[in-house]
Amino acid sequence: MPFVYTEQCSSPGGVNAVLPLRAAWLVLVVVFLGEIMDLIDSSVANLAGPSIRADLGGGPMTLQWVLSAYTAAFALGLITSGRLGDLIGRRRLFLIGMAGFTLTSLACGLALSPAFLIVARLLQGLFGSVLIPQGMALVKIVFPPELLRKALMPFGPIMGLATVGGPILAGWLLHLDLFGSQWRSIFLINVPFGVIALALGWRVLPRRGGEDPGARLDLTGVGLLTAGSTLLIIPLIQGRELDWPAWTYTMMAGSVVMLALFVVSERRSSHPVIAPSLFRKRSFVVGLMIVAGFYGALSAFVLVVNLLLQLGMGWTPLRTGLTLIPWALGTAVAVLFGGGTLAGKLGRAALHIGLSIAVIGLLALWWSTAHWGTGITVWKLTPSLFLTGFGAGLVFIPLFDFILGDATAEEVGTGAGMLNAVQQFANAIGVAALGTAFFARVGHPSTHSYFAAAQLILAICAGLYFLTLLLVGLLPKHSQQAQG
Repeated sequence: MPFVYTEQCSSPGGVNAVLPLRAAWLVLVVVFLGEIMDLIDSSVANLAGPSIRADLGGGPMTLQWVLSAYTAAFALGLITSGRLGDLIGRRRLFLIGMAGFTLTSLACGLALSPAFLIVARLLQGLFGSVLIPQGMALVKIVFPPELLRKALMPFGPIMGLATVGGPILAGWLLHLDLFGSQWRSIFLINVPFGVIALALGWRVLPRRGGEDPGARLDLTGVGLLTAGSTLLIIPLIQGRELDWPAWTYTMMAGSVVMLALFVVSERRSSHPVIAPSLFRKRSFVVGLMIVAGFYGALSAFVLVVNLLLQLGMGWTPLRTGLTLIPWALGTAVAVLFGGGTLAGKLGRAALHIGLSIAVIGLLALWWSTAHWGTGITVWKLTPSLFLTGFGAGLVFIPLFDFILGDATAEEVGTGAGMLNAVQQFANAIGVAALGTAFFARVGHPSTHSYFAAAQLILAICAGLYFLTLLLVGLLPKHSQQAQG
């Protein structure tokens, strides 16, 4: 049985479920557990990619689909699922999403062919997209307005640390080779945590989660958004392998048309997929571009380092994962000791400092690969990886609070879900687009070609971080937390 709670009307369109504070924090634990499972699952396959390819077969395009299928499906379904929660019930959809995510994780771990694994990853991403927006909405419901922003404060750091920790966890699990499972353990580990989250969620989630009885699903908007995103991601993944046939350019052009029609449809819809008031806020619109550039570069950086060290240098997944520890350590140090304090004192200048350090770290990593080549070691990579992680860590904590700084209490949950969707889609685009550029630069595989390809992508990632640094100047000078 769920915790007993009282109901308090907050608006004509919904009901706020006010739980005892202890129960509300347990709801937050369940939601963050789902967030962590999702974020780790979107990054662990980067490190395990070469092992999956060696076991199941397939070419570079197969590997890119294994990496991108999850995040692309997740991003496509995320915004729509938030609206479905109003219609079907948030608690019900959260539990369905968690159950489906757990079962499809099991299916990924039992896959015997690349096609089966790709389909399982697509379904896993779709169930993840059902799960995540309900959690954010439930958090908004169970916490009173004066505690809501405090409850959401860990969101940025958890997203950052989970993204950073995924590859290291994957390397450790691949090394352990539990019960001879090889790469399969990176998916099977979700099963016990999913069961725990299901049991706890069944116990603590409120039966009524602020559903809007007047809500309607804008099928036109959903269809246009899904079509536009799909028409973009497919050619980015398959184009290079097929030597960019005419249909790939046609699909990308069609994507632009569909997304433009989506914008027009949203403006005219009486039940828009995305709250239009958010797009009248400069900080939110700019924030979407910052999140897209930042996380797109981050996902590509992790992928390229893994591919360079495993395919180019022949290192094991464990050694590759351990090599990333300085990056994770730099992120953790910045998150735990610097990010919040620095942002409170310096405002958005803290974001400028963090991104500047990250750019320097990426350029130092580029120089290290160019200077030492095959003579590169873990210790030679450590300073640049630490700098890159430290700079990103200074960004993780305050970024979302700056972006949502002028959002109302009613917009915070929707805005956080939208930012999550953009982050996931940026991950998919980063892997697809820059992964395509990486393999195109490799050409005929050789150690030299892998280093040349890695240097190209690292330079692009540094450029994307620099662009986001410039965009930060358009955010408010101080976050809502600092102003409060």
